[in-house]
Amino acid sequence: MDLRILALLQSDGRLSNLKLADAIGLSPTATLARVQRLTREGFILGYEARLNPLKLDAGMLVFVEVLLDRTTPNVFEAFKVAVQLQPDIMECHMVAGGFDYLLKTRSADMNAYRVFAGNVLWQLPGVRETRTYAVMEEVKNSSHLHLRGLG
Repeated sequence: MDLRILALLQSDGRLSNLKLADAIGLSPTATLARVQRLTREGFILGYEARLNPLKLDAGMLVFVEVLLDRTTPNVFEAFKVAVQLQPDIMECHMVAGGFDYLLKTRSADMNAYRVFAGNVLWQLPGVRETRTYAVMEEVKNSSHLHLRGLG
């Protein structure tokens, strides 16, 4: 039952409690209690609208590999703190392999990205080297998790 609730809310976060209850065959009170428990236990992190970046001057998607000059705890921490302050950096992931972090950024266009790279990216603490991958086509863009056991 919990997986059905999660699947339905993942597809439509604006689904009313009444419609959700009807879809899963529980009373609205029992459904609300389950949703509150799933939220309290951290299965549901929140709700947000998916915005169209092309309509909001953020149509250029760029992934960036970042190699730090040193891999010490204080350099990692300073980098992580600085990244949190940058709204054009949508995601930042520490990775294993040939570089330290993978960033997902959005800009209006290549000129805006160049300004961002010079004024922000290359000024982040500890950055020694970056590799930029401008996306030519988004083939798949989803935040939906595959919920095992739903068939």
